Amino acid sequence: MKVGDMRMLRWMCGFTRRDKITNEDIRDKVGVTSVEDKMQEVRLRWFGYVIRRCTDALVRRCERLAMDGFKRGRIRQKKYWKEEDMAQLRLNVDMILDRKLWRTQIWVEG
Repeated sequence: MKVGDMRMLRWMCGFTRRDKITNEDIRDKVGVTSVEDKMQEVRLRWFGYVIRRCTDALVRRCERLAMDGFKRGRIRQKKYWKEEDMAQLRLNVDMILDRKLWRTQIWVEG
């Protein structure tokens, strides 16, 4: 996905890979952020929506169902997107309840 995105941005700017211009410089020139950052924002926005729902809502029940009886491996514990994204942006679960604060913390420009 990232390769296709950068190929399109290079084409829009009229650059090729031979011009040796970094991806960050091209993104700055066009004024967009990376696809990964926007996907992270959307994932966290959905997570905030799910957590703010009442515990009887279907999405909350599905989340609990997925976590019940689930054990992680003993050797190397796998981190999941929720933990990775929240640790990267220094977020905690208490912030989710304040929707305005949550939106400002997860928002990505571009």
